[in-house]
Amino acid sequence: MRTPEVSFDAIGTRWSIHVDGPLDVVTLARVRSRIAAYDAVWSRFRDDSVVARMSREPGTYRLPAEAGPLLDLYATLGRCTDGAVSPLVARSLVRLGYDAGYSLRPAGEPEPAPAWDDVLERDGCTLVVREPVLLDVGAAGKGQLVDLVAAELRDCGIEEYVVDAGGDLVHHGGAAFRVALQQPGDPTRALGVVELDGAALCGSAVDRRAWGDGLHHVLDARTGRPTQDVVATWVVADTAMVADGLSTAHFFGDPDRLEAAFDHTYVRVHADGRVRYSLGLPGELFG
Repeated sequence: MRTPEVSFDAIGTRWSIHVDGPLDVVTLARVRSRIAAYDAVWSRFRDDSVVARMSREPGTYRLPAEAGPLLDLYATLGRCTDGAVSPLVARSLVRLGYDAGYSLRPAGEPEPAPAWDDVLERDGCTLVVREPVLLDVGAAGKGQLVDLVAAELRDCGIEEYVVDAGGDLVHHGGAAFRVALQQPGDPTRALGVVELDGAALCGSAVDRRAWGDGLHHVLDARTGRPTQDVVATWVVADTAMVADGLSTAHFFGDPDRLEAAFDHTYVRVHADGRVRYSLGLPGELFG
């Protein structure tokens, strides 16, 4: 599995799928269909998605089965970070320029995300939207989609694979997969490596989507403003959804509190150069 069997662009990122053997057209079609179905529900960058309709029309929305674990995760991350992680941060992202058209031009001041119970009511996979509200599930949704694609591969009889969506990865079967952790601000250097063996790795960094004067995509939902202290995070967990969500939570939450709530290991890099990481990290840091 040294080179990807197939690579393609979807949901605004580059996907690579490494498998032990050929990837047939039927399996690839199922993968693409799964991604398209997810995008049709959760994308805030298209006018015809369910999320886009919620931003225009109050009402009752029955969401697909993946909504349950995704929204449960957000609720737990919100509690563990005292409200810093919330899918309701989307309005501030738009105001700061990370809008559907990728204008990257601020159109107003950041604003705190509304409290979930003030605008939404949830019963399992059903949301009652009391007023137009914009959701952004990017903090955990891409990771969940990686898991869903991996499930499609297993359903097609593929047991050894790496699914990589722009650096959010899940590994299953075969030899461990070695992944470099990029030095923040310098794509030519690595600050360490992780050995993935039947697990997922997701990361986030403020320089991945940055624009303007100190603006980037990692916002504190309590203020709507970009975080300033932590500049990069990586998390290894059993699923990509949990790893993805925690890679955002580690910008804000106390690591000990997050480790008590979720089984995972992490690396977090601060703006002043300090690095904090789990002793059980399956890899090493350099220097």
